[in-house]
Amino acid sequence: MNRFLVGFCLALLALAVAAAWVWHRQPEWLPDGLRQQNPNSVRYAPAVYRWKDAQGHTQVSDTPPKDRPYETVRIDPDTNVVPHVGPSERDARRRE
Repeated sequence: MNRFLVGFCLALLALAVAAAWVWHRQPEWLPDGLRQQNPNSVRYAPAVYRWKDAQGHTQVSDTPPKDRPYETVRIDPDTNVVPHVGPSERDARRRE
């Protein structure tokens, strides 16, 4: 029984180390929901909170209000990205 517990603990430790490695070094291997929460990922989308204040105006912040209902919003990091319109690297090499 003792050997089983040692083996089980070592297996859990190996899984934890593998999970930490993926989280920090290979975040693109994670499911999309976790990629959006991982600051190491290019798909990182921090949560913002939207609610109505006492005057009925919409407010948005990075911390949720304590005294009223709010909506959690994740903004797609590819939104409002302007595509590169200059010459490509291949075109630059042709001109050399």
